[in-house]
Amino acid sequence: MTVFDDIKLQYKIGGVANRIIYWNVGAFLVSLIFFYQFKVGAFSYPKWLVLSSNPNDLVYFPNTLLTYAFLHSGFWHLFFNMSVLNFSSRLFLTFFTQKQFLGLYVLSAIFAGLAFVLGYYFLNLSSTLVGASAAVMAILVAATTYQPLMQIRLLLIGTIKLWHLTAVILLLDAMHVMTENTGGHIAHLAGAFFGFVYIKLLINGTDLSILVSKVLDFFVNLFQPSKKTPFRKVHVNPKKPSTKSASKIVIKDKHQQQIDEILDKISQSGYDALTAEEKEFLFKAGK
Repeated sequence: MTVFDDIKLQYKIGGVANRIIYWNVGAFLVSLIFFYQFKVGAFSYPKWLVLSSNPNDLVYFPNTLLTYAFLHSGFWHLFFNMSVLNFSSRLFLTFFTQKQFLGLYVLSAIFAGLAFVLGYYFLNLSSTLVGASAAVMAILVAATTYQPLMQIRLLLIGTIKLWHLTAVILLLDAMHVMTENTGGHIAHLAGAFFGFVYIKLLINGTDLSILVSKVLDFFVNLFQPSKKTPFRKVHVNPKKPSTKSASKIVIKDKHQQQIDEILDKISQSGYDALTAEEKEFLFKAGK
């Protein structure tokens, strides 16, 4: 198995959190080719991708309420956001589904983007916004809201409660909101607020992520051609199923069982714990 096959396999079986990380990294690599100005050492994103604080720009480019959350201003910006996303996604997905994760990521990015535009409008400031930080904060705060007393172990610090870590991050954002990167901190706090509200509504029976799921399902069904099969007359066979068909079911069950065992191993010890044979088997099964 090549390195490229290994990456494709991890993309297939890693879930929506891994895919969002891949999308962010991929967008960063593409941005290096098309939007990085080597002379000044900074990115120069076009208006139709980056979120502007000017409400008029938002009217012409409403897509920027989401595209900004997949762009970053530099390597360390990307690295920090993806590290925290990887950490917080593991906590969130312990209790909630993949669709809820994706829905929260998308909705919190949109909400934080609107808060950024409104905040800068009232502060009479002008700037642009990029980065997944707001959505990442929403995921972290959502997990913290649901399980604040969860024990986590941090390097050089030791074991602390999850709400301690989240509280420190939020406090730092609040302290710097009017000193530097004001727009970024407004978006962070807005994303955190949305993550908190999302969990409170979910506990009371309202799942906002259904909105995103319905929109995605609509577009998938829209571009997926319907398969028309000719009518066939069905004959009922009263005889017992043959031994041959029964054996196929047994083989299929063993095959699926082996896949489940490998996936359990990944969830417990990580993908790197798999043997070469297990990786090869899982790659063939995913085709």
